[in-house]
Amino acid sequence: MQTISEIKSLRSQIKAWRQQGLSIAFVPTMGNLHQGHFSLVEKAKTLADKVVVSIFVNPMQFGQNEDLDKYPRTLVEDQKGLAELDTDLIFTPTVDVIYPNGLNAQTSVDVPTVSQGFCGASRPGHFVGVATIVTKLFNLVQPDFACFGEKDFQQLAVIRSMVKDLSIPVEIVGVATKREENGLAMSSRNGYLSDEEKETASVIYQTLTNTAQALEAGDRRFDTLEQQAKTAIEAKGLKIDYFGIAERDTLRNATSDDKHFVILVAAYLGSVRLIDNIQVNA
Repeated sequence: MQTISEIKSLRSQIKAWRQQGLSIAFVPTMGNLHQGHFSLVEKAKTLADKVVVSIFVNPMQFGQNEDLDKYPRTLVEDQKGLAELDTDLIFTPTVDVIYPNGLNAQTSVDVPTVSQGFCGASRPGHFVGVATIVTKLFNLVQPDFACFGEKDFQQLAVIRSMVKDLSIPVEIVGVATKREENGLAMSSRNGYLSDEEKETASVIYQTLTNTAQALEAGDRRFDTLEQQAKTAIEAKGLKIDYFGIAERDTLRNATSDDKHFVILVAAYLGSVRLIDNIQVNA
C-alpha cells in the first residue's frame, strides 16, 4: 500500500495503472475511519482492479462555527485499517496542495435544487464545498467507480446530480449505512459521544423506522408523521435540526402520488450533530 501526498506522484501512479489497462475504484473520505468507511473500501474492491482512498479534511465544506479544528485526525490508525483491507493507494494531500491559492480564489462547483433544503439549508455553502472537492478529486484520481455511503443521502444525491450534469465519466455507487447494534448510524462524530449518549441517540433510528412503517402502511399524513417524529426525538433530550419526508430521487417534499420516499433527519445531542435517513418504497 502506498501513501502519496503530492499530485505529481499520484498522477504518475494513475497513469501507470491506466497503461496496464487496470480499472480504478475511489473512496473519498475525511479520515477518522470506522467500519462504515471500511465497507465502502470493501465494495470498491469488488468493482475494480485498484482501490484509491483519499483522506482530506476539506475546509471548504465547514461553516464558520463548525468543528473543522476539532475534527479528529487519525492517519496512523486509518493507514493500519486500510492496509488490512489491501488498499492500493492512500492520497493524503495538505490544504496547500488542494487549494494552493487559498479558498477565496478557488473555482467552485454549485449543484442547484437537490442541494437546497435539509443539510443545505442548515449548513450554507456546505454542498458547494463538497461538490468542489469531489470534482477536484475525480479529476486527480480519474476513477471508473466512486463509492459513497447512503448515510449522507443528500450528499450522495448532490454528487449523482453533479456527475450527470457535468458529464463526468465516473459511476457513483451508493453503499448501505453501517449501524451500531442499537441502530445508531456509524459516524466519525459518534466519537464525541459517551456510551450512554450513544444509547440515547438510538432514538433517531427507532423514530425513522416507526415513520417508515407508517408510510408502508399507507399513512400519507406527512405533516403529522413529521411532527410526531420530532416530538419523539426531542422527548429523549435531542434538539431537532430537521425531520422531513421527501421524494427519494428529487428530495422535494413528498406527495401522496409518490411511491419512493426518503425520510431524513438531523438532530443535536449536546453539541454533536447527527444525521440519518431511511428509504421507503410504499
